[in-house]
Amino acid sequence: QVQLVESGGGLVQAGGFLRLSCAASGRTFSSYVMGWFRQAPGKEREFVAAITRSGLRTRYADSVKGRFTITRDNAKNTVYLQMNSLKPEDTAIYYCALDWSRLGVTPEPGDYDVWGQGTQVTVSS
Repeated sequence: QVQLVESGGGLVQAGGFLRLSCAASGRTFSSYVMGWFRQAPGKEREFVAAITRSGLRTRYADSVKGRFTITRDNAKNTVYLQMNSLKPEDTAIYYCALDWSRLGVTPEPGDYDVWGQGTQVTVSS
């Protein structure tokens, strides 16, 4: 059974940047679509970005398009989220997730099968 572990979160000022990492273990990482989601207190989990198995296709939420970039390194069993020009509204716990059922990207949390524990991102004004 694959497990996911996020890292790279922290506290930054508005306009700053962070790179989140999600390391997978236990199963072939390259076989699955990967996504990033976030959840702020009192709100539902929100889609951020997703990437296909080969990394040839990506999808982003409108709120982060042009600022965030999702990439993957299958040789390292790791997916990344580069977060630039951060805003206070980006503050949330960020989760990576794995979809073993589809070849294409999906923004629906219910379509993902394995989740990490999350990493906190806080953006101060």
